[in-house]
Amino acid sequence: MKRVAIIGVGHTKFGKLEDKNLMDLLCDASLEAIHDSNTENEKFDSVYVGCMSAHAFNNISGIASALVDKIGIIPAAANHIKNGPASGGSAIIAGFQSIASGLSDLTLVVGAEKMTHISTPGYITSNVATLTHPEAERIHGISLPGMAGLLARTYLKKYNAKLSWLSDIAIKNHDNGALNSLAHFQRSIKNFMESAIKKGKGTWDNVHEFLEDDDRNPIIADPLRLFHICPISDGAAALVLCDAKKAKNYCDRPILISGIGQATDTHIVYEREDITTLRALKICSQKAYQMAGLKPSDIDVAELHDAFEILEAVESEDIGFFAKGEGAKAAHEGLTQIDGQIPINPSGGLKARGHPLGATGVAQVVELFWQLRGEAEKRQVQDAEKGITCNFGGFGNNIISVIVEKM
Repeated sequence: MKRVAIIGVGHTKFGKLEDKNLMDLLCDASLEAIHDSNTENEKFDSVYVGCMSAHAFNNISGIASALVDKIGIIPAAANHIKNGPASGGSAIIAGFQSIASGLSDLTLVVGAEKMTHISTPGYITSNVATLTHPEAERIHGISLPGMAGLLARTYLKKYNAKLSWLSDIAIKNHDNGALNSLAHFQRSIKNFMESAIKKGKGTWDNVHEFLEDDDRNPIIADPLRLFHICPISDGAAALVLCDAKKAKNYCDRPILISGIGQATDTHIVYEREDITTLRALKICSQKAYQMAGLKPSDIDVAELHDAFEILEAVESEDIGFFAKGEGAKAAHEGLTQIDGQIPINPSGGLKARGHPLGATGVAQVVELFWQLRGEAEKRQVQDAEKGITCNFGGFGNNIISVIVEKM
């Protein structure tokens, strides 16, 4: 099997992008990655597009073949990958396999979603809820925020954790997002609080008091409040992959994909032995560690899928950084800050960078590419050489981990 390297990346701004449609976003990220990799004059063999709901949200089908034509890389093989919020990670796996197998010499992987133009946000929640089991869960009106509320309530009780510790994760990720010029939210939660005070909408002594205010931070899925949940976002991110042996023909500092893993768990959440354990993440991250010849203590930086801040806490445990039940406490103690023991989500994570569903798994790897090359500007993790991701599909029933490291 050939080793696979990333030689260039692209990343649009995430947020409410009213002047861009889905194809615009795909093209912008793809062309940026092609330019970044110095492959404008090269022949691409394969393209993999991760996008969960192009048809439902944008009334578009065939986006992969449309992209190839639009950016002028015909006759590259084109494939649209759909795997819920893990569509981006699945596209990376497909791209990785195309290079590792020798099927392709040069592959473009791009993930995107256009969501904010939909006038009824509940439609998006309903669409994403189609990932749940139709008879055991969806028929009863369950949504992914509802699942996250159940997980949070169970976790807080089982491990004697505090809701304020989940708020600490949101505070950290907003602080990080404020350092990311491409993030959906480039504001700290303290900034939101100070703005509300200036407008006469309340008075609070500290950020935690603000986050406990029912008007400013309403409950969405008890016990989770608005600031515990990621936004609806538009955006795209892209990677150019090639054989690691040829990578330096294109760039001076390629980044190696040294490990990759994917695993599933029961579709019905209540059938799991312990809903506070993400068995699929434990398995897929172990596969990635084994492929890379690494262990959790070797990792310098991580991008985890915090669609709900309870997920960052649980994922930080099941990916191997902390003992079971210690993830939220570790965040509260500052161990996951940019200058902490294991920096998690220096990009701002899904909470602040944003969560355009199909783009997220690719954007996580783009952030690690920048971190390992020392190009993450004000949010740079010092001496980062190895990183890992968790791209979360369904409600933990289909998870992907990718490990990248300096070559």
